[in-house]
Parts: sequence; C-alpha cells; structure tokens
Amino acid sequence: MIPIRDINHTRRTPIVTWALIGANVLIFVGSLSLGSTGAEAMVMRFGVIPDVIVHGNWGVARASGGAIGSWVTPFTSMFLHGGLLHLGSNMLFLHVFGDNIEDVLGRGRFLLFYTLCGVGAVVGQILVDPDSMVPMIGASGAISGVLAGYLTLFPHARVVTLIPIFIFIHFMEVPAGIFIVLWFVLQLVQGYLSLGIIAEGGGGVAWFAHIGGFLAGLVCVRMMYRKPKGRRKRLFR
Repeated sequence: MIPIRDINHTRRTPIVTWALIGANVLIFVGSLSLGSTGAEAMVMRFGVIPDVIVHGNWGVARASGGAIGSWVTPFTSMFLHGGLLHLGSNMLFLHVFGDNIEDVLGRGRFLLFYTLCGVGAVVGQILVDPDSMVPMIGASGAISGVLAGYLTLFPHARVVTLIPIFIFIHFMEVPAGIFIVLWFVLQLVQGYLSLGIIAEGGGGVAWFAHIGGFLAGLVCVRMMYRKPKGRRKRLFR
C-alpha cells in the first residue's frame, strides 16, 4: 500500500515538514556530486555504526578509528539516503503524515518530536544489533515516529491509498488507523525475519529502527501534545 494523501486539513503551513523534505532532497542531490567513493565516505562518517557507538574508543577521534564525533551520527544519519527510491518513499510518507503532526504540536515541538523519534530508531537498532559495522542511514526511523503520532491523534482520518493488485492499480480511502497498524505489523514481521540475517552479520533494511522510532513516537506524542481548550474531541479520537 502506498499513501497518496490524507483527507485531514491543517490550520497552518507545514514549514518544518517542508524544510525537512527540502533538506533531505538537497543533501541527496549534493551527495550525487561526490561520486561513489565520496558518497561512501560520507555514509561511513555520518551514518550510525552501532559497533563504533557501543564498543568504540571514545578517547580517539573517529577519523583515526575511534568514536569521538560519533555522537552526531544519530542526527546526521537522518538526512542520508541510499538511493532515489529510499529517499522518495521516505519523503512521501513525511509529506502525507507530517503536516498534521506539525499542525497539532507546533513547529518547534514537532522538530523536537521528529528528532527524538529518530534517536529512538537508532536506539532500537543498536539494542538488537550492537556489533554491526554496517552504517545505518535514512529518515525512516523518525518518520515511523510520525506515523505513530498520526495513529495516536488521527486514527479515523482517511488516507487515499494506492493498492496494486497484479497489473491493476486501485485507489482506496483507508482509515489511518488501519493503514498504520498494518504498516507496523509488516515492520514486526520483517524485523523478525531479519534476525537470521543480523545473526550472520549481513546488512539490509534496519527494521528495528522503524520499530524503535514508532515506539518512541507513541511515547513522545503523548508527552508533547497539549490539548487545546474548547476542542476536547478534536484529537485522540
């Protein structure tokens, strides 16, 4: 299922959501100019490498094989993507679901919420695979938290969804609660199936980053949401 748009109007311009999308696109375009060697070096420096964070020498700079400087990677990794499909799918989900969360939380709190969800994603993946030397990149962990926030605040909103069935394409309005719960179940299944790959030291999609970001979103949105006076039934419905 691919979300196209939601039927859930906002009251304010989603400046932070658009800025995040713009920053991700600009950094991706910039990485293309570095060539394969330069892009790989950028991923190794600014992506999250669990083994470096957990077992690295925090008395030695990362450029010299240590861990000093790795503290920034949970934040910088959220703006790096491995390809156009990776970038496009993440930005589509952020575009569809991010504006309403920004509308409710406000711009400053939404940016903080997004960042905390991204950090929660890193924690989730590191807990499962602390010895991995494979760099973790992408905004999907933070966006998973955005989905959790949307599920909490707008479970009955409708999402126009593209559903491919064999060679046919169908568009259907699906309640956000159903769409997001199905999406999360898929992450759980894929995460479980990936445990064998993790045990063998392989790479791939960081499914537990999605799960960690989602769980962080469930917690953070309830801590950061402030119920408007006189609008008791607007949210958490």
